[in-house]
Amino acid sequence: MAPQFVKPYVKSNKNDTNDAEAICEADARPTMRFVAIKTLAQQDIQAIHRIRSELVRHRTAKVNQIRGLLAEYGLTVGRRVQVLHTALPLLLEDAINGLTLDFRMLLEDLRQGLVQLDQRVDDMDAKIKLLVISHS
Repeated sequence: MAPQFVKPYVKSNKNDTNDAEAICEADARPTMRFVAIKTLAQQDIQAIHRIRSELVRHRTAKVNQIRGLLAEYGLTVGRRVQVLHTALPLLLEDAINGLTLDFRMLLEDLRQGLVQLDQRVDDMDAKIKLLVISHS
């Protein structure tokens, strides 16, 4: 039973007794809708999608961090991940762009982390494609 369907039946403060009473009240209603129980396969699919979403969020954060650090040096790069992948090697090799050796090493570490995140997202995409093919 979904919590939003039970909430109208809670009479006072949230505690176990009041929650149990509200669940019993909601359960007694003939028009109450229930949530279907997920199969193990459905839970696996949902887990893969959640992990992929989290990886994409991390990748976006990493891209924004790199772009922000470059902006502090007066260098701007487009927002898209692929644009950053193309620009980073060029920026690291450019000897006259004002980047210090220490910053170049930090930037290379961030670039490698970004590549790893990309690989993990690609791995999740491959798993999702396999699931789609096997369930078709």
